Amino acid sequence: MAMNNTTVSTNDIDIYRCTLKEDFKYILLPVSYSLVFVFGLGLNITAMYVILFRTKHWKPNTIYMINLNACDTLYILTLPFLIYYYAGANAWPFGDPMCRFIRFFFYTNLYGSILFLSCISVHRFIGVCHPVRSLSWMNARRARWISVGIWLIILILQTPLLYFSRTRLNDEVLVCHDTTIKELFDDFLVYSSVVMLLLFVLPFGVVLVCNFLIVKKLREPGVGDAPTSQRSKQKSVKMIIIVLVAFMLCFLPFHVNRSVYYTLRYLDQANCTVIRLSNNVYKATRPLVSFNSCIDPILYFMAGQSFRKSIKKTSSQRYDKSMSTY
Repeated sequence: MAMNNTTVSTNDIDIYRCTLKEDFKYILLPVSYSLVFVFGLGLNITAMYVILFRTKHWKPNTIYMINLNACDTLYILTLPFLIYYYAGANAWPFGDPMCRFIRFFFYTNLYGSILFLSCISVHRFIGVCHPVRSLSWMNARRARWISVGIWLIILILQTPLLYFSRTRLNDEVLVCHDTTIKELFDDFLVYSSVVMLLLFVLPFGVVLVCNFLIVKKLREPGVGDAPTSQRSKQKSVKMIIIVLVAFMLCFLPFHVNRSVYYTLRYLDQANCTVIRLSNNVYKATRPLVSFNSCIDPILYFMAGQSFRKSIKKTSSQRYDKSMSTY
């Protein structure tokens, strides 16, 4: 197999002091990614159809929802390449440029989901805690500009992945790095730490603060006493739970364990058993990130009556058409 300037013909034992034993991922990742691809794609395409073709009035929350939906859908579309790769025991057949693109696309849409979930939390916080000011603060035009700004930030911060993502030859098999080659690992560690701080730690902090203040506001005497307000209050609580589940279950374990593993790799002084255990835990949390793409559609359903009515209307129309054939 011919090599270009981005591949290195070597074995794992020559790259790191400790060899990794991670055969379990060749079953775990293809199976979990396949489940997410099937169910997540169906849920997100349904949500996209309803938002685009059944929603008449686009509110700020609708704009954040469609951007979140786009991130989840594009993220899911990278999974078939990774399913094939991991099912083939780290054999990458698509070449170096495609390796860079898939890793870039994977993490760009992952962090896009995090930021747009944060926008939904901030939007909810302003509506609940500052209802009067929200009339001037929250409008569709401002939401569009915020969305454009988020996409620009993500693309700028994720562009270095096109440089760090590399392929190398390992026993005549082309490997597509999830990190980078050893020579660039120190720089990659600094880069990934900055990205995690800006695109996960800070948004997660914002989500926690916003949801804490929303809960505090909803617990105040007299808030949400009317029947209509009670329904809105219940919806707010459910959305808080879903957003927190997405962060606590899907994003937090992945980022914490990845940071621990990267740090141990960088120091390269820990016992090999510890490094292997850290790597295995990190790999085991990777499917959790993907499951977020199946959780987010619940937010679309919770967004309001209009979405649920559109779902029921679409289902009713399909039923009527099927009955008319008999």
